[in-house]
Amino acid sequence: MKAATIGLDIAKQVFQVHGADKSGKVVLRRKLRRSEVARFFARLEPCLVGLEASGSAHYWARVLSGSGHTVKLMAPQFVKPYVKSNKNDANDAEAICEAVTRPNMRFVPQKSVQQQDLQCQHRVRSRLVACRTQLVNQIRGLLAEYGIVLPPHVGQLRSGLPAVLEDAENQLTGLGRQLFRGLYEELAQLEEKIDVADRQIKLAFQGHEDCQRIGAVEGIGPLTATAIVAAISNGRAFANGRQFAAWLGLVPRQNSSGGKTRLMGISKRGDPYLRTLLIHGARSVVYRARNKTDKRSLWIVDKQQRLGTTKACVAVANKNARIVWSLIAREQVYRPGSLAVGILTYQLSQRDAGAANNGTTGETDFFRT
Repeated sequence: MKAATIGLDIAKQVFQVHGADKSGKVVLRRKLRRSEVARFFARLEPCLVGLEASGSAHYWARVLSGSGHTVKLMAPQFVKPYVKSNKNDANDAEAICEAVTRPNMRFVPQKSVQQQDLQCQHRVRSRLVACRTQLVNQIRGLLAEYGIVLPPHVGQLRSGLPAVLEDAENQLTGLGRQLFRGLYEELAQLEEKIDVADRQIKLAFQGHEDCQRIGAVEGIGPLTATAIVAAISNGRAFANGRQFAAWLGLVPRQNSSGGKTRLMGISKRGDPYLRTLLIHGARSVVYRARNKTDKRSLWIVDKQQRLGTTKACVAVANKNARIVWSLIAREQVYRPGSLAVGILTYQLSQRDAGAANNGTTGETDFFRT
C-alpha cells in the first residue's frame, strides 16, 4: 500500500523507517543502512516525511526533498510525548510519523548549505574564543603560584606577560620562562585564528542583504546579524515578532493555573549562543543610553531605573528581536526613530497586553512599553 506519511529516525549508520497511509494504518516498517536511505526514498512516491531536528537532519532534508518528498523537521522535545512505550528506533520512528501529522505542530525551517557554512564559521569562532579563555585562565593561575598576579582581561594579559618574562627580579626560573613563553605564543596563535574568523564573518555580513538590514539596528553588529541569518532562513517561519522572541528564549516562563497568571524568569529556549549575542549587544545600548534624549533611550533609562540593568538589557534584546523579525519577514529597512517603528512597537505591545489578559501561555512579554 502507498505510504502517505513516513517517520524517519536518523542516526549515524542505522536508520528506522515507519510509514502510514492516509487513514493512519501502518504500511511500512523497515531498517536501513546509511548507504540505502537515498535509494530507498528515490523509489517511493512523493509523501510527507518527518524528521527530528538533530545531527545531520538538514542534510537529509535536502536529500529527501530532492527526491520530491515534503520534508518537515521537528524539535525532539515535541516528538518525545508521542513515544508510546520504551525508547528504541522503531518506537521513535513511529512517534515521528505521528507527530508530523499534528495540525498544531511547530516545525523547524530547513537550512541551506550557505546557512550551514555561516553557522559553522560561528561555531568554530566560538570554540576558539572558549579555548582562549581557558588558556588565559591557566596562565593567570600558573603565574599566581609564583606570586605574579595579572588582571583578569585578555588584553592586559597579552600586554603584561612579556614584561613578566623580561623581569629578572621575579621568581621565574629559566624553565618557567620557557614554559610561559610557549603559552604566550599559543595565545598569539589563537588570537590570530580568531581574527581570521572575524574577517570571514565580516565579509559574509557585507555580502548579504538581510545582514545589512539587521545590522542597522542599535545593538546588533556583524557577528549577531550573521548568526541570526544562519539560524533562520526567513522570518515567515514565525507568525510575528513575539513568536521569534519566544523561540529565542527572551520571554518569561509561565506557571499559570486556576486563572492565575504567574510569570517567572526568561525561558532560555532556543540557541543560547544567539540569545547571548543579542543580550550582550543590548548591554552596550543600555550603557550608552544615559546621555541620549531620544524616545528609545529614555525608555531604556526608565527600564534600567525601575528594573535594574540586567532586566533592561533583556528587554532591549527582546525588542531588538521583534524588530529583526519585522525587517526579515517584511523586507523592510530599519529607520531609527521613525513613525513606522513607533507604530510597530505600539502595536506589538498592545497585542501582547491583550494576549496576557486572555491568559496566553509561553509567549507573553513582560517588557511592555
